[in-house]
Amino acid sequence: MGAPQVAGGPAEVPASKPSRAGRDLRAAILVGVGLGAMIIVSLLTVKETFIAIVAAAAAVSTWEIAGAFKKAGINVALWPALIGGQAILWLSWPLERSGMMTAFVVTVLVCMIWRFRGGSDGYLRDLSASVFTVAYVPLFAAFAAMLVVPEDGAGRAFAFIIGVVLSDVGGYAAGVFLGKHPMAPTISPKKSWEGFAGSLTAGVVGGAITVTTLLDGQWWQGALFGAALVVTATAGDLVESLIKRDLGIKDMGTLLPGHGGLMDRMDSLLPSAVASWLLLHLFIP
Repeated sequence: MGAPQVAGGPAEVPASKPSRAGRDLRAAILVGVGLGAMIIVSLLTVKETFIAIVAAAAAVSTWEIAGAFKKAGINVALWPALIGGQAILWLSWPLERSGMMTAFVVTVLVCMIWRFRGGSDGYLRDLSASVFTVAYVPLFAAFAAMLVVPEDGAGRAFAFIIGVVLSDVGGYAAGVFLGKHPMAPTISPKKSWEGFAGSLTAGVVGGAITVTTLLDGQWWQGALFGAALVVTATAGDLVESLIKRDLGIKDMGTLLPGHGGLMDRMDSLLPSAVASWLLLHLFIP
């Protein structure tokens, strides 16, 4: 999900006209609606299918980020990361934190051994990238999977997803039409403080509504929940911008028209999943 935007200048004219914020808005909306519909159906039917969607998204995102590192000469232990990532996600369903962390630790150990065959040259660099990838993608994604474990899990997952979407939409609208003051010009020049204010407004209102209506929580809990998701979603987007700048790439992939790679949509969802589980676990045990 994107973060707040500064009102953009003139855009190039490709076959499909982009929005003022520099993306193919029509394609982005169609892809977003399609993904959203798939998630809604999974949460309203069999919750395990939501885990399958999260697991598939984590696998694709792991593949994309490993490919991005590869272009910079950094070799992620791809197969241990992919297989271990699936273990982290699927064990979080029946065993929750104990299963998730056990699988993570084992995956890190396998990554350490897997890299032996490359020798000492760049060992620490490659291992660090492998551990980072496993922690950043499947470990964070496992918190989204754990949201649906309780009886009211569908409501928790909806609150999480709606909160991040509202943060994205509020920031996008406010940033495009009102954005004048860059938030982090050296990291992501299009993000503005006006856009962040739009994200915060939408996120707080949305959080208060979803937590009270879907989870029978207090309005102030929902407001704090929404604000936390705005902060983590924005931070996640900035983190990925830093990674892409460091690697010298524009997008993590090309899988989703109007969005880039799947990892380019997961950037704000991943840290927000952690915040969602922690806060809802605290507010509504």
